[in-house]
Amino acid sequence: MKFSELKKQIDHSEKSGLLKGDSSDKMKNLELILNVVNNINKTLVLEDVLQIVLRNAIKITNSDRGFIVLKNPSDKLEFKLGLDVEDKNLTEEMFNVSTSVVRDVFESGQSKFIEGAQSDTNYDPSKSILRLELQTILCSCLITDEKKIGVLYVDSKHLHKINVKEITDTFEILAGQAATAIKNAQLYKGQLEAYNALNEANVQLIQAERKTLKSSIDSEIGQSLQGLVHMALLETESLMRTIEKTQKQLESHKSFSDSIFFDRLKLKSKVAIDSVRNIQKYAQILSETAVVTLNKEGGELNKTIQSVIKYLSPMKKFSKIVFETELNTIPVCKYDSEQIQHVLVHLFTNSADVRTDATIVVKTSADKNKISVLIEDNGPGFPDTMKNYFSQIISSEKSSYGLYLCKSIIDRHNGEIKVNKIETGASVQFSLPLN
Repeated sequence: MKFSELKKQIDHSEKSGLLKGDSSDKMKNLELILNVVNNINKTLVLEDVLQIVLRNAIKITNSDRGFIVLKNPSDKLEFKLGLDVEDKNLTEEMFNVSTSVVRDVFESGQSKFIEGAQSDTNYDPSKSILRLELQTILCSCLITDEKKIGVLYVDSKHLHKINVKEITDTFEILAGQAATAIKNAQLYKGQLEAYNALNEANVQLIQAERKTLKSSIDSEIGQSLQGLVHMALLETESLMRTIEKTQKQLESHKSFSDSIFFDRLKLKSKVAIDSVRNIQKYAQILSETAVVTLNKEGGELNKTIQSVIKYLSPMKKFSKIVFETELNTIPVCKYDSEQIQHVLVHLFTNSADVRTDATIVVKTSADKNKISVLIEDNGPGFPDTMKNYFSQIISSEKSSYGLYLCKSIIDRHNGEIKVNKIETGASVQFSLPLN
C-alpha cells in the first residue's frame, strides 16, 4: 500500500465517523509515517536520512535491530548502516543475517515478512537465522521511480504478530518514503562531491596560474588590463552584431536607401574590434612573459599529468572530453610542477576549445638525455602555415598566446616544444632535460 492510499482510507473513515478499532491503529501508523517523512525531509545528508529511517523502522516494528544495504555503482548490494534497539551502531561484521533473504527481496522487488522463522514450514531458515535464534523478520525493497536502490531489513528474537496488515503496510510505506529520501540524498551528495571536486580543481589551477604569472608589476598590470579589454571586446562585438541586424531589418523595406551609413558603422566597429584585440594581445604578453623564478624540484612527471587530468575532468568545458593516457616508466627529473601544470592546462584547453568532444591522447617516454610528453587530439588541427615551426605560432601576427606562454615555460626549463605534422588532429610535443 502506498502512503497516499493509506491516507485516503483514514480520511474516508474519519469523515464517515468509522475511525474505530483497526482504523484507529491505521491513524497511529499514519501519524508515525508522517513524523518520519517530516524528519527525513529536513535533511539532504545521506547519513542522517539513513539514521532516521532505520531508527523508526525498528521502533515501528518493535524489532531488536535493523540494517540498510544500498546498491553501489557496480550494481552490488553494499552495507550502509546497522542499528540496534538502543540506537547503537552495528558493524558490517554483525550483519550476519541470511543474505538469501535480502538478495531475494532485492531481486524480486517483493517484501518478505517472516513470523516464527525458527519453525516456519513454508520457509527454509538459513544457518544464520537458526544460530541467531531469529523469530521475526521484515524485509522490503527500496524502490523509487521504479528503480531498486537497496533493501530495508529488521529482525527480532521475539515472536511478533507481523501478519497483521497494519504493521506490514506501515513497513512497506516507510520503505517507499525512505527510498525517495535516500535517492534525493544520494543525488545531493553526488552534486556536492562534484562541486567540491570542481572547486578544488579551480583552486589548484588558480594557485598554479598565479604563481606562474604573478612575478612583477608588469604581470599585475597585464591582468588588470585583460579584464577591461575583455569587456570592451565583448561590447564592441555586440555592437557590430546589432548594426548588422538593424541593417538587415531596414534593407527589407523598399524605402531604405542609405546602406553606406551602416557600412561606415561596420567599418568603424571592425577597426575598434581589431584595436581592442591588439591591446588584448599586448596585455596578455605583458602578463604572461614576466620573469618567473623556477622552483625546480625532483618529481614524477606522470603524476603531474594525472593530477591535471583529475582536476580538469569535473569542469563543464571537459565534460565530454575523453582522456587516454600511455604513461610509460620514466625517471624522476627536476622541474617546476606548477608551471608544467600550466603548460598542460593550456594544451588541453586548446583541444577542448576547438572540439568539445575531443579525445586527447597523452604519452610519455624517455631516453638518456630527456623526458618527452606527446599530446594529440582528434580536432581540426593546426593550419598548414603553422605546422612547420613552433615559432610561427607565437609570432606577433598570430593570436595563440597560450602557446607562447607554454614555450616560455619550456624554454626556462631548457627544454623544447614543437608541433608535429599529423594527418588528423593536432600534435604537440615538449621535452624536459634530465640533467
